[in-house]
Amino acid sequence: MSLQLANVEPFGVIVESRNQDASQAMSINDVEIEFLRKLFLEHHLVVLRGFQTFTSSSEFADYCEKWGEISIWPFGKVLELIEQEKPEDHIFDCTYVPMHWDGMYRPQVPEYQIFHCVTAPLPGHGGRTTFSNTVLALKYASGEDIALWKNVTATYKRKMEFYDSRTVSPIITKHPFRDFPVIRYNEAHSDENGHLVNPSNQEFRGIRADQISDLHRGLRKALYAPTNFYAHEWQQGDVVITDNFTLLHGREAFTSKSPRHIQRVQVLSNPPLKNPGLESYK
Repeated sequence: MSLQLANVEPFGVIVESRNQDASQAMSINDVEIEFLRKLFLEHHLVVLRGFQTFTSSSEFADYCEKWGEISIWPFGKVLELIEQEKPEDHIFDCTYVPMHWDGMYRPQVPEYQIFHCVTAPLPGHGGRTTFSNTVLALKYASGEDIALWKNVTATYKRKMEFYDSRTVSPIITKHPFRDFPVIRYNEAHSDENGHLVNPSNQEFRGIRADQISDLHRGLRKALYAPTNFYAHEWQQGDVVITDNFTLLHGREAFTSKSPRHIQRVQVLSNPPLKNPGLESYK
């Protein structure tokens, strides 16, 4: 394979086609999935750039099925992330999206998030997808913060077009299939980041009311620390494969009407992971 690999700082790996002529670029379908899966297990985030990718959502879904069973939503396999004129949820707005993990409100939690950039935002218009490596966040967090987080269990409630759910999770829990701890946290919305359409409702147990601000402050500091945080600036054709069991992710705000179009597919683990914290779902 004519590939070039480089580390992404502070975590992740980028795989690029060596051919600089886009018309003769290698097809993404020619890159072996098992080779990419090994990179995924080691780096938790894999960027594929400079390849011939997909001309339709069905082609993208066909590629994702090579990774495993796709999590099916009411809209189908592929979520089209495009700004809407009058969004009823922040994922279809141009505002920032708080850090979270996918599937937290669904019966099964996907292992793989696979993104495809159909159209990138204009330069300088924002819209990077943000990721935090929670293994690194725990490694570099203070002992005082970790001691606080270990005592806290959060309840999240959210109603949107595709579900009306309640889920419960400790802040620190164990990776479902690997022997290391991770953080599961839906970042609390801050008014400093502007208005957020349809945020989650949150409750925290195991902590005094006067400690909640410190909880959010400490988690935000850890998740966005340069040692743990990566923001992906999209280029057309990028495919990004990320570890939903280990990372948290969000989105930076972007200039309204900037032509940002990202497709996302969720792929389940083998065996699929039943959501351990889901208390109600409809």
